[in-house]
Amino acid sequence: MYKKILAPLDGSSLSECSLEHVKAIATGCNVPEVVLLRAVEPLSSTNLFALGQMSESSIEQIENWKISEAKDYINKVAQDLNKEGIPARGEIVSGKAEEEILNYSKENHFDLIIMSTHGRSGITRFAFGSVADRVVRSSTIPVLTVAPPGCKKSGD
Repeated sequence: MYKKILAPLDGSSLSECSLEHVKAIATGCNVPEVVLLRAVEPLSSTNLFALGQMSESSIEQIENWKISEAKDYINKVAQDLNKEGIPARGEIVSGKAEEEILNYSKENHFDLIIMSTHGRSGITRFAFGSVADRVVRSSTIPVLTVAPPGCKKSGD
């Protein structure tokens, strides 16, 4: 049924809550390819303004450090999945997370996206938005969202 699963991760433990579902579906459906995707967003104009006194090469060093850290992280998670028998590899993209997830999934013909929500609701969700929500609303392929255990209070 599924041949390619995309699992976006942002480096947080909450985003990794989706990995148990990735493992279960990849194993149960004998999925030959799982890609862990990490989108590295460029420094915002607010951050660049705060860093205004820094040289362009220093800002470039920060960007390169962010990409290097993201690669190390995503490759480690992929390696851990491979040790468990899941055929996973990591990929890094640069840009706004929801746009990059949607573009990457479409361009690479994925069958399923599995990602965690961060459990925000109410005004917090409105203020910060939700990458998962925007992916669900705009994706042309199925998206399984996973609410991390304990992320919502009862009554939400």
